Amino acid sequence: MKNLIKSLKIISALMIVWFLIHTTFIVVDGMSDQGRKADVALILGSKVNEDGTLSHRLEKRLEKGMELYESHRVKKILVSGGLGKEGFYEADKMKTFLVSKGIPDSLIIVDNFGSNTRLSVANTLKMKDSLRFKSIVVVSQYFHVTRTKKLFKDQGFMNVSSVTPKYFEWRDLYSMIREFPAYYTQ
Repeated sequence: MKNLIKSLKIISALMIVWFLIHTTFIVVDGMSDQGRKADVALILGSKVNEDGTLSHRLEKRLEKGMELYESHRVKKILVSGGLGKEGFYEADKMKTFLVSKGIPDSLIIVDNFGSNTRLSVANTLKMKDSLRFKSIVVVSQYFHVTRTKKLFKDQGFMNVSSVTPKYFEWRDLYSMIREFPAYYTQ
C-alpha cells in the first residue's frame, strides 16, 4: 500500500510538472510573433453578444487581423466561426466589422461553419486550392494558437504561424487549463 501511495505521489508530481512545462510553452508560443508574412490570416471566431455586438475578445482578434492586412503581412483575411447560441453567425458579424473598418469586402472570406477549432482548420484547408494560399497566420488568443497550429500541421500544412491580440481576461486561466487536455486529444 505504501508503494502504491508513493507511486501515486510521483505520478501526480510528474503530471503537475508536465502541465506547468506545457502551459509555459503554450504561453510563450502564443505570445510570440516572428513577424512572418502570409497569404491569408485566419481569424478564429468567438462570442457575439445577444444584441449582435462583438465581444471584446473577438473585436481584439479582428483588430489584430486588420493590423496584419494594413502592414501588408497578409493579402486576404478568412474569418471562421459558427452559429452562436445568441443566434448570430460569428463569421458574418466578423466580416461586417472588418468592412466597417475599411477592409475591402473582396478580400474577406467567410466560413460560417467553423463551429470549433477543428472545423475551422478543416474548412480552411478545403479552401486552400480555390484561394491559392501557401501560408497562413492564425489569429486567436495566446493560449489557443499552439493547438490550432498543431491541427494544421497534423493535416500536413506546415507553413502556419500565429499572432495574438494583447487582450487578457480572468477566464484565460480556465482556458489555459482547458488547452492542456485539448492539445493532446484533438
